[in-house]
Amino acid sequence: MSERQRFQNKVIIVTGAAQGIGRGVALQAAAEGAQVVLADLSAYVEDVLAEILAAGGDAVSIRADLETFAGAQSVAAKALASYGRIDALINNVGGAIWMKPFQEFSEQEIIKEVNRSLFPALWCCRAVLPEMIKNQKGTIVNVSSIATRGINRVPYSASKGGVNSLTAALAFEHAKDGIRVNAVATGGTEAPPRKVPRNASPLSEHEQAWMQQVVDQTIDRTFLGRYGTIQEQVNAILFLASDESSYMTGTVVPVGGGDQG
Repeated sequence: MSERQRFQNKVIIVTGAAQGIGRGVALQAAAEGAQVVLADLSAYVEDVLAEILAAGGDAVSIRADLETFAGAQSVAAKALASYGRIDALINNVGGAIWMKPFQEFSEQEIIKEVNRSLFPALWCCRAVLPEMIKNQKGTIVNVSSIATRGINRVPYSASKGGVNSLTAALAFEHAKDGIRVNAVATGGTEAPPRKVPRNASPLSEHEQAWMQQVVDQTIDRTFLGRYGTIQEQVNAILFLASDESSYMTGTVVPVGGGDQG
């Protein structure tokens, strides 16, 4: 357990908790005293649950398709059934599936990108709002991206622009209910290879070149000249989820080494 206990007696939903930034957020929140609801479509979420429980933390897991209204509703229901309330939601599901010029995207690929990187945040915000409104308090942190100004991922960029607008509008609409809504616009982040790849197909020569353009652009636009770490993203996300940011709402905080997106 961490010496810091910012989330003692707080119930926090973390989506996309099976790997990457979501896993890091869930482990750190649990270490700081949170009761964590781990939500992911992948069975690997059970490994994160086991890790938290082994460390003496308090968590439950649920496998759900958060690209659907019903999946998001099931996560909120799991939190209420397990802990009786929802104090915070961290919307972490998303990520570009393909990286290539916009004219190379098919109709179905565009739909899949938007379904992955916009709708989970919309559905999960909608799922937790009734409980937060009833309690007249709550915190939502949406994971966005500095890639709203990025090359070779226009559908993803548009989706994250939607997440930024969702953050601002929802914060404005529900400040009267004691609900704060902020976002972290993550920059390029070093992470272990994904256990469940977003795109399982081998990359063609063209696709490898387009991917390299994204990497080069990310580093070129970053003052610090490097990718960030998972922990650096976790630190910002949990700051916004904590009472330390109690006078912040409707804000998108870029965590991209100087790249403002």
